[in-house]
Amino acid sequence: MAQSTGRIAPLSWRKSSYSGSGGGDCIEIACAEDTVHVRDSKDPEGPMLTFSSTQWLTFISFSTTLPNSDT
Repeated sequence: MAQSTGRIAPLSWRKSSYSGSGGGDCIEIACAEDTVHVRDSKDPEGPMLTFSSTQWLTFISFSTTLPNSDT
């Protein structure tokens, strides 16, 4: 994982489907050829985290094993 403040080629950002309309703690992701970028939706010009595709898939696999905390 790397943190980047430099701009890269334009990305198509998507907000988490779990984000409410109140604009609380939301993230956005953008997929590139070999990387996935994550940023705070409230600070789109701020820093972003950059993960390799392998790192992102590992994270997603792990996160789907966690119990749902929405209860």
